[in-house]
Amino acid sequence: MSAVTATPYRPLCIALVAGEASGDTLGAGLIRALKEVHPDTEFIGIGGPRMQAEGLVSQVPMERLSVMGLVEVLGRLRELLRIRRDLVAYLKQRQPDVVIGIDAPDFTLGVEQRLREAGIPTVHYVSPSVWAWREKRVLGICQSTDLMLTLFPFEEEVYRKHGVAVRCVGHTLADDIPLVPDRSAARETLGLADDASVIALMPGSRNGELRKLGLLFLQTAAWCLQQRPELQFILPCANPERRQQMEAILADSGLNLPVTLLDGQGHEALAACDAVLIASGTATLEAMLFKRPMVVAYRMASLTFKILKRLVKVGHVALPNLLAGREVAPEFLQDDATPEAMGQALLARLGATPEREQTEAVFMELHQMLRRDADRSAAAAVLELLQRKGRPV
Repeated sequence: MSAVTATPYRPLCIALVAGEASGDTLGAGLIRALKEVHPDTEFIGIGGPRMQAEGLVSQVPMERLSVMGLVEVLGRLRELLRIRRDLVAYLKQRQPDVVIGIDAPDFTLGVEQRLREAGIPTVHYVSPSVWAWREKRVLGICQSTDLMLTLFPFEEEVYRKHGVAVRCVGHTLADDIPLVPDRSAARETLGLADDASVIALMPGSRNGELRKLGLLFLQTAAWCLQQRPELQFILPCANPERRQQMEAILADSGLNLPVTLLDGQGHEALAACDAVLIASGTATLEAMLFKRPMVVAYRMASLTFKILKRLVKVGHVALPNLLAGREVAPEFLQDDATPEAMGQALLARLGATPEREQTEAVFMELHQMLRRDADRSAAAAVLELLQRKGRPV
């Protein structure tokens, strides 16, 4: 009787590719959850400081992938194509057990497709906005990924309709942020009095966003201050580079504002403030989870805006409004984003009002809906895919 030879154990090698701060947060949580099951897993690819702190070896700085808008990417296209080409070649050589692209679909889906064609299983984490525009992109996604992980329940239907394997895992921020934030503790951390009237300004975490929104947000704060001289303002900066950029914008503005620039501390700012003026994006989800009344703004290149206006088929851009199916946070886009218009909307959201209570109740309901232990749910889905592909885990 011949002896059975056991298959030698081989640690997992998992590649992750993230292109911006929100993806870095999701990737870090996913890495943590995967390490709970397989502590000796090797993580490679591209990620930011959070993913690197969890053990990812990043091939290039993640910020090199952070570009906003359709037109703006053209100036960086050659560099982005080179990074993608080099990354694909590197991952083909390393042959990871799975490649996980996190958001940044214009970059990551191309990586996924090339590696899937080379026989490597692929996962895409965070659905592109196919439900808002260009639903036919799902056909291309079919060719790129073995599994789509969505953050929001309403995103699953369009993938099922097209036969794409999909699982809604919720959002890691909904798990991490408490249902009832500790406002007093946040104010103590930031040195704010309990009775102060505080507005948070959050013009974005990217260079291009600050260039387009930084001065506008300061001008809106100045307009509010004319009406309410007791107001205080806090502005979290994503990193030292963005702080330096914001300091320059503030100095050039000539405005004398009671504004405190913070190093990071975005969650503390949201927990502490009475209302927030915020750039459209993942930060609006964070503001919703902290139950904060918000006014949402965005500006982009005029050509980009004209293109998107023709293509987008939904009535809202802010995530809280999309999740609620109606406007619970006013949106000011492009030329509608003026200091007076946004200032009036901000001041209307200060203080205790029935409308504020209704908004907070909607935000609480949405928060509970998104609490699905996202990191572990995503990790479980990835490991199940590997088992289906014949990789013992």
